[in-house]
Order: sequence, then structure tokens, then C-alpha cells
Amino acid sequence: MQKLKMKATKTLTFKEGCEKYLEYCRQRNLREGTINHYRQSYTQFYKFFDPDTPIEEFDEDAYKRYVLHLKATLKNDVSINSYLRDYITTMHFLMDEGYIPRYKMRAIKVDKTNIETYNDSELKILLKKPDIKKCSFNEYQCWVITNFLFSTAVRERSLINIKVKDIDFDNRVVYVNVTKNRKPLIVPLNQTMTNILAEYLKYRHHKSDNDYLFCNVYGQQLARSTCYNKLYWYNKKRGVETTGIHRYRHTFAKQWILNGGNVVSLSRLLGHSSLDITQNYINLLVSDVAKQVDEINVLDKFSSRKRISMKSS
Repeated sequence: MQKLKMKATKTLTFKEGCEKYLEYCRQRNLREGTINHYRQSYTQFYKFFDPDTPIEEFDEDAYKRYVLHLKATLKNDVSINSYLRDYITTMHFLMDEGYIPRYKMRAIKVDKTNIETYNDSELKILLKKPDIKKCSFNEYQCWVITNFLFSTAVRERSLINIKVKDIDFDNRVVYVNVTKNRKPLIVPLNQTMTNILAEYLKYRHHKSDNDYLFCNVYGQQLARSTCYNKLYWYNKKRGVETTGIHRYRHTFAKQWILNGGNVVSLSRLLGHSSLDITQNYINLLVSDVAKQVDEINVLDKFSSRKRISMKSS
């Protein structure tokens, strides 16, 4: 009688391994946006690897070849690392499940670039209130959203999920229930923003406090693409070429630091899981802070104005 051997009857293909990881993501109740992000990365994977390749062929050499492929086809190191992180995460899952042996993988080193923000002249243009008697509701709402983003620094996903009932006018706060790390935030509102929202709701004509604060032309929740396109149109209409919803978040952090705001408070307002993430914001804003070095020059302030001639003895 032949002895039984430890041999799998069927091996996984690369595509099947990726699908197993997506199933694992759904079991962990990760957001659909996160799962779609991995799907997009897998599309990039399949351009280099045959999806039907047996998973055990994915060793350290395969990873190195993929790194070289990305470097040859993509010029942006940040994009390269994004795909590499997704590849590494998927492979580590398959290692933990026992489908492939462990081997070392690491992302490439990337030079950090300064965070882009809106400058003072752009903010002055974007935050100027339109003529309510002449403007459309779309333009007016874009102005309100722009003020709200600059006042609260919330992410786009959080913005489009805020409901009318989440605005607490008595305590001047907004309850942000949809966040990146799924931890709800209570963000304070300054008096100016509170007044803007009070006026906005007169034109919003919501039927219920459960309605979304910022809506499309039919009064329904804004889609992320619609929100982006609205603000892109708004910026262009006002002659501001730089765009980007997340840019307001960066601008908020910059203004907070430059005006002497507390780092711990900033971290809480931004909803960061650790101070290290907030510190990264500050490090990337250092070029803007450095511009003030000449304005606050302690050496010139306390040094003697008398010139000293260098004469040799």
C-alpha cells in the first residue's frame, strides 16, 4: 500500500491568491474604497505577471524583477511605492496562510517633497463670498464648502458624509462620524463658519436633519467625483489654477503651525492616529517655516551694528 504524502491536490494561481486577499479584506470589513484600491493595483500586477502563474513561483527574485519593471515604466517614485506596498501586503498574507515561503521585501527609498498648499492670495480669492443675489446655488455651495474645508481640515470622504444633524450650533462643533481610521471626531467651528452654515441652511432647504449637509442639485448626497468636479470648476472660475480638496487640509496644517498652534491639538483635529504622522506634516512644511528665518533673525536683532575692520597686526 502506498504511503500518503503531504502534497496539495491543487495549487493557487497568482490571481486566485490576490482574490483570497480581497476576500480577507471583506472579512475584516475594510471599506469598499480600500478594496477597489487593491483591485486597481492588481490590474497593474497582471500587466507584468501572468495571472495564471502558480503562486509558489513568486519568490524574492520575482519581486526584484517587478521592482525593476515598475522603475522602468513609472517615473514617479511615490506611485512605484504604492504598488510595491500593495504587492508586499498581499504576499505577506499568502506567506501567513502558508502558500509561499517567507522572503524579504522592502519598498524603495523616496525623497520626500514639500506639501503644496494654497497661498494667501489664492485663499483671499477663494474665500471671497459671491453675490447671493446673482450667483447660482452651485457657486454659493462651493464657497461654503471651501470655507468649511479650510476651517475644519476634514477629508473628502468625511465631508460628503456629514449630515445636517451633525452640526451643533449651540456648542459650535461638527460631529464627523465617517473618518479614515473609523474613529469619530468632534471638530470645533469658529464663529464665522457657524454663521456661514446657519445662512447656508436657509438656502439648502433640507427636509430632514438626516439629509446630507452638502448635496447635489437634487438634494442627494454628493458623490466623491461630483464633489471634486464642483470645486475644480469653482477654482477655475475664480482664476485659481491650483486645485485639490486635500490641499485645504495641508493649508490648514500650515496655517496652524505658522500661527503658533499646538501640535497635539493639530493632531487631534486632523484625526491622526499618532503624533508621528502630524510631525511628518510639519517636516514637509519646513520650507515655508524657513522663510521666516530672516524675518525673525535673532543674530541681527542683538548683534552690534558697528562694523569691525579686519586689520592684521
